[in-house]
Amino acid sequence: MLPDTPGKPAPVTGTTLEERIRNAQAQLDAHVREIVRWHFSPETGTPFWLEKAKAFDFDPLKDIQGWEDIKKFPFFEDEWLRGGPVERWIPKGMKDRAWYVFETGGTTGIPKSRVVCDDFRIDYEMFSDTLPEKYFPKGANWLMLGPSGPRRLRLAVEHLCQYRGGICFCIDLDPRWVVKLIKKGWMEHLRAYQDHCIDQAMTILTAGHNIRCMFTTPKLLDALCKRLEEQGTTLRQMGVTGIFCGGTEMTSQWIRFMIEEYLGPDIYIAPTYGNTLMGLAAADMPTAKDKYKITYYAPQPRAVVEVVDFKDYNKLVPYGQSGRVLLTTLTKEFFVPRFPERDEGEREPPCFKYPWDGVSGVRPFHEIAAQTTVGVY
Repeated sequence: MLPDTPGKPAPVTGTTLEERIRNAQAQLDAHVREIVRWHFSPETGTPFWLEKAKAFDFDPLKDIQGWEDIKKFPFFEDEWLRGGPVERWIPKGMKDRAWYVFETGGTTGIPKSRVVCDDFRIDYEMFSDTLPEKYFPKGANWLMLGPSGPRRLRLAVEHLCQYRGGICFCIDLDPRWVVKLIKKGWMEHLRAYQDHCIDQAMTILTAGHNIRCMFTTPKLLDALCKRLEEQGTTLRQMGVTGIFCGGTEMTSQWIRFMIEEYLGPDIYIAPTYGNTLMGLAAADMPTAKDKYKITYYAPQPRAVVEVVDFKDYNKLVPYGQSGRVLLTTLTKEFFVPRFPERDEGEREPPCFKYPWDGVSGVRPFHEIAAQTTVGVY
């Protein structure tokens, strides 16, 4: 197993939910102060933010004292991440480190790029702590059945596997090619490409590598289970006991079907909601008791997810009500305040395990849903 990557926040303490909520808020306030000072100090700051601050009507170094002050920042525009030079996002205090570039979006045109040093390792080590060892045993080998190339998932899932003491087997998948096939209406080619991805997964699963855990996306999980059924077997019979699933929308109806028809009681599925900007919002395995509702909780204090009014992004919706997802990322490598995501959902209250707001029912934001292309993954 790999050692912990420095930078993971301390666990929230407290014996009651109310105490844990207070402690989590205090931790977030302190974290906000630390991160804002880092990104806006002349010695350690990020060139993009040092330049942007010249137009602010407030001083980030003096006027940001906690989470509530984040509202002083303008809403983040994703166009700021398209094009270069990408070095403008590297904090001066970390300029001598080795950096990766991960892409997000950009199925057409110039993709959004994010520089990363250790954040993906920290995010996935935090996520690792949420996985039950009974189903995701330490030392187990993994299959990474998802997008590859300049995307965070390949390296991140591989690190998760190595961190837990295993070896990760990966496939090739280019989601940009998938989107082109869909836009051209070449559905036969799309199905062939999905089959190509499942062929790769089947080769790995049947090669005697003792795969116990896997990452995959909802569509690919569905396709893999169908292929196995056609061959008279199941994922459980292939040795898989834990599935980390994410990448696109998961409905309660879909996950209920997967659990009841394909996975059975001996496989744990861990749904996630996340992206290259946020990290991973984790969820416990949905159950019949909760009508298979999936509630995601962001990895505070490194990222905060709010559910805000569709017409006023400064206003939280009441618990149980629908709104747009507003993301704030707070790490020493990357600061993104108040980014309106391409998703909406329902605001959920804190719980003992995650003593801060969550979001359920995540789906494409209704004003742009028709423009969103979801391909093979």
